[in-house]
Amino acid sequence: MDAQIQMEGRRQDAGQPHRLAAPPPGWTARTDVVVVGSGVAGLTAALRVRAAGLRVLLVTKALLDDGSTRWAQGGVAAALGEGDTPEQHLQDTLVAGAGVCVEDAVRVLVTEGPGAVRRLIATGAVFDTDASGGIDLTREGGHHRRRIAHAADATGAEISRALVAAVHRDPDVELIEHALVLDLLTDARGRAAGVTLHVMGEGLRDGVGAVHARAVVLATGGMGQLYSSTTNPAVSTGDGVALALRAGAEVTDLEFVQFHPTVLWLGPDAEGQQPLVSEAVRGEGAKLVDADGVRFMVGRHELAELAPRDIVAKGIMRRMRETGAEHMYLDGTGFDRELWERHFPTILASCRSHGIDPMTEPIPVAPAAHYASGGVRTDLHGRTSVDGLYACGEAACTGVHGANRLASNSLLEGLVYAERIAEDLAERHRSGRLPHREPVGDPAAARTVPLLAPETRAEVQRLMTRGVGVLREAGGMAEAADRLAELPPADLAKGEPPQTETWEATNLHLVATALTAAARLREETRGCHWREDFPDRDDRRWRRHLVTRLTPDGLSTA
Repeated sequence: MDAQIQMEGRRQDAGQPHRLAAPPPGWTARTDVVVVGSGVAGLTAALRVRAAGLRVLLVTKALLDDGSTRWAQGGVAAALGEGDTPEQHLQDTLVAGAGVCVEDAVRVLVTEGPGAVRRLIATGAVFDTDASGGIDLTREGGHHRRRIAHAADATGAEISRALVAAVHRDPDVELIEHALVLDLLTDARGRAAGVTLHVMGEGLRDGVGAVHARAVVLATGGMGQLYSSTTNPAVSTGDGVALALRAGAEVTDLEFVQFHPTVLWLGPDAEGQQPLVSEAVRGEGAKLVDADGVRFMVGRHELAELAPRDIVAKGIMRRMRETGAEHMYLDGTGFDRELWERHFPTILASCRSHGIDPMTEPIPVAPAAHYASGGVRTDLHGRTSVDGLYACGEAACTGVHGANRLASNSLLEGLVYAERIAEDLAERHRSGRLPHREPVGDPAAARTVPLLAPETRAEVQRLMTRGVGVLREAGGMAEAADRLAELPPADLAKGEPPQTETWEATNLHLVATALTAAARLREETRGCHWREDFPDRDDRRWRRHLVTRLTPDGLSTA
């Protein structure tokens, strides 16, 4: 993404390259803009688009507040403190991104970020305050300033609460819950014209249906469920990226998966969503130690425990390998009771529920899949390479995060770029460049991707964890690619229709295959992409972005 996409006037070939096998739509809805996802990005986009006078239909996979946002502990980063500036925030972001951030995108983020946070507060979000009544700012890894606004250690839950309440206050935001997005609908010119959905409920909108719209905003969140252990909820199955690939859109930077370094270790057989121990705990002074109490991050980076996340995750994995241990420890026993109970009540309760008292003993931690820096490729207005299709939040790749997301930049990115999408849609509406679009094409004539059985989801996770996880090398990734290609399709011969779990497994398989191809191609170590067989960063060959598309001949990455 050395140059941003220029979307105006760009068009895809008419027709849908690929789609999921699904029953024909049994119901139809119409709106101006359909927003898919109810995290910080989706909720913000829906509210701002409504404020611009456009009709909005908000689709969410589970309940309105069940996305990844509510699990975010640390906070939202912005240059709000005395002595801090957007330029300093920009520099910290560029350093963390390891040479492949899109600087213009980062500049937009850090410049517009403070205003976006203030508008979030005006919407109803309540952050912790200091003795003078100002926002109580903390510090996290990679930041040289205290610039993290937080609500104790449950900032995402507070942001989600405020935005969900705002949506409920607006009766003109139409809502469909328990709906899995399937595929993009396009008009005769190949422009986005809506989506197909599968609604898991009862009533008039049940089963597969179609939403016809003038524009589509993907805010479907991440893909953490690609891995056996993750901080992401069960709904994070890469649905938006998979839809975009099938629609012919470009995705980029998929190989840059951030593994959070300090996730509560629950044992060697623990799988699924794992409890996060926020970076803010280290920001307040907790130390990473091994079983002998040695601070192994000292000397590895000038910021020690507060180094960017990829550095800390690598440091933990290396120390685990050196000592033969299954985990390391985060020692916050030096904190007083008031600090734990006031600033980290959620983490304190989570640790205690698993038999660990962080006031008196170090917390066992290990890295787990946390955040996708890559996603659907967009420009500075959230526009993708398919006209009328937008993306924001973790499903998108604006270029802000580069090879490694700076802590707490993700919530800010969701806010800033969702607002930019709404501004672009409003301007296109005012100027007559957002026409009503009618979907065309025969779904039965489109190429369908083979569906996978629900039980293959666990095998995809095992293959990705073993071969394309924190530590990567050619042999392990080649084996993962081969095994992914060999996974058998679902047996639909019995006449049973596809189900949500079938489509999710198929989405995960497509995204896993694309991610593995990009990781194999990038023969260097950069940011959170760590190649043991290519341990050095190679700016001459690889200071660039790998772009993936799904063509009629299959996945293409270059």
